[in-house]
Amino acid sequence: MAAVVGDQRPAESAGPNHGLRIFLIWLPVALAVDLLLYFVYGPHMPPGTMSTSAASQQFDIKVMAVMAAPVMAFVLVYAAYALIVWRRREGDDEDGPAIYGHTRIQATWITISTVIVLSLAAFGTYELAWPGFAGAGAGEGPAPIWKPTSGGPPLQIQVIAQQWRFTYRYPQFGGFETNILEMPINRPVQFNVTSLDVIHDFWAYQLGVKADANPGVNNVAFTTPRQLGSFTVRCNELCGLWHGAMFNYGHVVTDSQFMSWASTTETQLASVTAMLPPYSTTYDPTVVPSINKAMAKAGIAGANGYYYPPNDPVQP
Repeated sequence: MAAVVGDQRPAESAGPNHGLRIFLIWLPVALAVDLLLYFVYGPHMPPGTMSTSAASQQFDIKVMAVMAAPVMAFVLVYAAYALIVWRRREGDDEDGPAIYGHTRIQATWITISTVIVLSLAAFGTYELAWPGFAGAGAGEGPAPIWKPTSGGPPLQIQVIAQQWRFTYRYPQFGGFETNILEMPINRPVQFNVTSLDVIHDFWAYQLGVKADANPGVNNVAFTTPRQLGSFTVRCNELCGLWHGAMFNYGHVVTDSQFMSWASTTETQLASVTAMLPPYSTTYDPTVVPSINKAMAKAGIAGANGYYYPPNDPVQP
């Protein structure tokens, strides 16, 4: 029998390097997911690319998704690996080895998490502060800091919300008001959003524009349309019984089509425009009756809470 010298014993065979295994599984999964997110699904992410603000938001969502996906992939890979490799075997009733801490793993996890969170914060802050080209699709209050710096002076469109209707006033064309929202392609647009009664929210989904409509407040949002077509406008703030029916559609048209429409509408509504109060970024309650009267003459229902869907038999 071989003698054992001192207290020496045969060395135990080293177990598998689970950390390396998990990393080698996670890395191609994370890379594949990121490539699919950015190049395959990314171009179809909402809100699309119909305007500069929409395209900017789509890009932001793509970047943040690409940064977040590897973290989610790691969680799923680790969970799957644990369920497969460390699952309970038949006849194994022992507890696993106690783990009291692992400084290297803890430091690595804290470092990676901190880098990801701070990177997202820096990227988000930059994207909010940078839109000198795109303009900001969210309402920036009455005195916006970030404005479009290209494309010439913006087209002014005032969005007037009331129960349960949006109307649009064009101060650069005599101040006429209509329930039709038209704008030319490739020209910056400045929305001045306000309300006549309660709090509403102007949400032009495909344009990436969303701004609260508060009574007595002018909330400014910018965008520049880049594609011809129609887009959906909805109220995104619960504003009363027929909130769900408060929507319509806007249109991006060529510059010549817009100028023709604006000139024709200005002429057609000249008598109605004369009944309206002078253009202002906000309107106090004393002028609401005159606005309602003008809207009724223009054939636009919806002033002062009197808009009801045609198929609804209940009338106030």
